[in-house]
Parts: sequence; C-alpha cells; structure tokens
Amino acid sequence: MNNAKKDNKGIEIDFFIDITGEVCPLTFVKTKLLIESMSAGQTAEVRLKGREPLENVPRSVNDSGHSIISLEAESPSEPADGIHRLILKKAPDS
Repeated sequence: MNNAKKDNKGIEIDFFIDITGEVCPLTFVKTKLLIESMSAGQTAEVRLKGREPLENVPRSVNDSGHSIISLEAESPSEPADGIHRLILKKAPDS
C-alpha cells in the first residue's frame, strides 16, 4: 500500500490501493482505512471501477474533509464506469 512514486502529472503519490475488485461499501471502507494510515498532506492513488464506487468514494472523501486532486479514466478507451484513478490528499488536522 505504501509505494511512493510520481504520477504522470508529476504529483508525488505516497500511497496506492487497488479496489477494483471490491464493491460498495467496502470500496470506501478500504479507502478510509488507507486515509487513516496517512499523515496530513500526504497523497494517495486509488484505482477503482464501477458506477457506485466512482460516485461514492470521491463524495465520501470530500465529505470527510479531504481533497480530490483528480479522478480520471485509466485510459482514453475506458467506459464511463471503467477503471479510474482517483488521487486524493489527506486534510491537515484529520
């Protein structure tokens, strides 16, 4: 889960989790556990797919006070509910 790297936009990614095999509500539960293990200001990349996770995970991240840096399809040919990459930043003081 903790593999610091830079994404293709030069953003340093401190953590990564792949939840493409999970269904709601486990998608956000796993994302929340990841966020809880992070320090304020760190970033994470979450690989997800499916209509519900694509709606619920980013909304829940925002509702928890954290920032969404980007949410983009993994490749241009992905369908609307296909694999996406969510990059988030943990809020300070959380």
